Amino acid sequence: MKKAILLAMLVVAVAGICTFQYVFAEEDALAVTSFSAYLADEYGRELYSLNADSKHEIASMVKIMTADLVFEAIEKGELALDEKITVSQLAAGMGGSQMFLDAGEDYPVSDLLKGVIVASANDASYALAERIAGSSEGFVAMMNEKAAQLGMNNTRFANCTGLPSDAEQYSTARDVNIMTRELMSHDGYSDFASVWTEDYVHPSGRVTTLTNTNKLIRQYSGCKGGKTGYTDSAGFCLSACAERNGVQAIATVIGADDSKTRFAECSRLLNYAFANVTFCEVLKEGDAADFEVEIDGGKIDALRPVAAERIGLPVMRGEEVKTEYVAYDVKAPVSKGDAIAKIVLTSGDRRAEFELYADSDVEKCTWWDRVKDLIDLW
Repeated sequence: MKKAILLAMLVVAVAGICTFQYVFAEEDALAVTSFSAYLADEYGRELYSLNADSKHEIASMVKIMTADLVFEAIEKGELALDEKITVSQLAAGMGGSQMFLDAGEDYPVSDLLKGVIVASANDASYALAERIAGSSEGFVAMMNEKAAQLGMNNTRFANCTGLPSDAEQYSTARDVNIMTRELMSHDGYSDFASVWTEDYVHPSGRVTTLTNTNKLIRQYSGCKGGKTGYTDSAGFCLSACAERNGVQAIATVIGADDSKTRFAECSRLLNYAFANVTFCEVLKEGDAADFEVEIDGGKIDALRPVAAERIGLPVMRGEEVKTEYVAYDVKAPVSKGDAIAKIVLTSGDRRAEFELYADSDVEKCTWWDRVKDLIDLW
C-alpha cells in the first residue's frame, strides 16, 4: 500500500512569483520593418509576432532543415562525422554561396556540415543530401516530412539549398522559428555555429576561407547560432538564437530591406525577450528536493533526491511556476546518481520534466540487519 502511495504521490508546491522590471514597455518599441517576424522562447511560447504565418521565400534559411536532418542522421547512427563523402559533379557545380568543393574528392561529413552552418555552402548541402537520401529529390521529401512532424504547416521545401527554384518553395517566420529551435536542440551544433572564420584546407591542399554569415555570433552577447538568407525575392532573412541568464530565445525576421536591418531587428527582438522574461529557479545544481523517496529493502529507509542541473522555467512578469515531485518505485541497492524521482514544472501551457537523483549509495538490507534492528528495538 505504501509503495502505491509513493508511486502516485504528487507533492505540489507553488513557487514564488518571479517579478522584475520591463525595459521595453510596449512591443511598438521594436519598430520591426521586415515583412514578417517572430520571437519565441525555447519552449515555443510566442513573445512577438508580425505577419508570422504569411508565406514567403526564405532563401538559405532552408539550410536550417538541411542541417537538422544531418544531425538527426548522425544521432540515429546512419551517418558519422568522420565518414568521407565523395562529392558529385552536381554538388560541386552548385551556384551561390559555396565552400568550393572539388568534384570526385572525398570530404569528411564534419567539414561539409561546417560549410553548411558557417558559410551557407550550397555545394556542401547538396553533397550531404545525396549521401543521406540518395538524391536531392529524396532529401527534399525528407525535409517536407520533417516539417509536417514539427507542425510547420505553412512550409514547402523544393531543394536543400534555398536557391531559386522552378518549384514553389516557401515558409513563414513562425515555421522558421520552429525549425531553428529544433536545430538548436542537437548536441554538437554549437561547436560549428560558434566558428567565426577559418582557412579551410581541401584534400588537394587548396585553401578556402570560411566566414560565418551570422554576424550576431560576434556582435550579440549570448548568441548561440542561427542562419542567414538572401535572394532578390526573399529579401534579407535571419533566424538567430541567444541565451542569457538561463533564458533562451529565438528571433526570426524575413524580408528585411538590407543586411544591416535584419541583424538590428533580430537584436532588438532578442533584447525584448531578455528584458521581459526571467528564469524562475526552483532548484540549483546539487540542491536536495523538499521531500523524501522511500527505498524499499534498503539499509536507509528514504533519500532526498538532488538536482543534477539548474532547474527552472523562463517566465513573464506575474507568472508563477507550479512544482510537482513524483517519487519512483525504488528498491535497494541504490547507487549514487541513480534516478529516483522527477520534478514537473508547469507555467501556463508550458511543462518541463527533470529527473532527480540519489546523492549516496544505499545497500540492500540483509536478514541479519533486520535481526539487529529488532534487537535494538527490544
